[in-house]
Amino acid sequence: MKRLDEIFENAIRNETFPGAVLLVGNSDEIIFQKAYGYRSLKAQREKNDADTIYDLASMTKVIATTPAIMRLVEEGRIRLYDPVRLSIEEFNVEEKRDIRIWHLLTHTSGLPSYSEAWRYANGRKELLRAINSVKPDRAGRKFVYSCLNFITLMEIIERVTSEKLDVFAKREIFDRIGMNHTAFNPPKDWITKIAPTSERDGNLLRGKVDDELSYYLGGVSGNAGLFSTAGDIYKYAKTLMNDGLSGTKKVFSKATVNAFTKESFSDGDIRRALGWDMKSIACSCGDLMSDKSYGHTGFTGTSIWVDPIDDVVIVLLTNRVHISRWENQEKIIQFRPRLHNYILSHLGELS
Repeated sequence: MKRLDEIFENAIRNETFPGAVLLVGNSDEIIFQKAYGYRSLKAQREKNDADTIYDLASMTKVIATTPAIMRLVEEGRIRLYDPVRLSIEEFNVEEKRDIRIWHLLTHTSGLPSYSEAWRYANGRKELLRAINSVKPDRAGRKFVYSCLNFITLMEIIERVTSEKLDVFAKREIFDRIGMNHTAFNPPKDWITKIAPTSERDGNLLRGKVDDELSYYLGGVSGNAGLFSTAGDIYKYAKTLMNDGLSGTKKVFSKATVNAFTKESFSDGDIRRALGWDMKSIACSCGDLMSDKSYGHTGFTGTSIWVDPIDDVVIVLLTNRVHISRWENQEKIIQFRPRLHNYILSHLGELS
């Protein structure tokens, strides 16, 4: 499609990102998939392809952490309204006693958006202790998007299961769906297929997570750290679109999928499902998706949006931080909704 190619070519020329993979599908099949531009500009240019593996950044929250919580709910090992203090003793203080798993999933716990503890904490255990000691905002249960919520969810998963998040998610989610190119701390033989991100300590990050908290937690975190391909993410979205079935294999129950993908919080402007963002006024999904749509973005330039009414999933993977961590951030924020508007308007022309 000429106009769609122009949209991406203009974005690459404008340094919104060096390259991208776009996948559009429905509950049955992929209807469009294409790679654009380059996956790497440094130290040499590498052409992009549809199987490029991207650092998903905050998409980790809904591709790994949220479905891991879903599994524990289904197994009767936790419930959404359990106080966090049942799993994490640092929450057994007055200002945190009433924070529940539901508050973490909807970003209404009162915890701040991020922590700079990675700058001084020595090792994973010390960093987690520092995060657990953060005091919530006493103003109440207003919406504040927070990576700390999902690091805390990771801790709950690991304490309930006695397994690291990466191990549990691989066995219970990725392997069951056939997501064979999805992992935390991807193996070395994947490196040449991974789109590099930014630099840290003078070294280009390629297969090492871009997010600071996740990086200093050893690459496994509930807020970021997952690497994947557009094809694997589509398999996951397709499972949700088919009421928890991956082919004939039951991954989740229909009741669980419905509970996690419907609106659970709204303040009039922000709408959230459990883990997921939902269609709202300033949403990255654009203007044309239905009010039932749910999705998520990632700082590195990634996103997924699912519209169960129009039966469409749109996966956009980029490594825009390979150009700049901050200078092109507004460009990707403007790009996503306009792209989604175009795709929703021309779905019939994509197949």
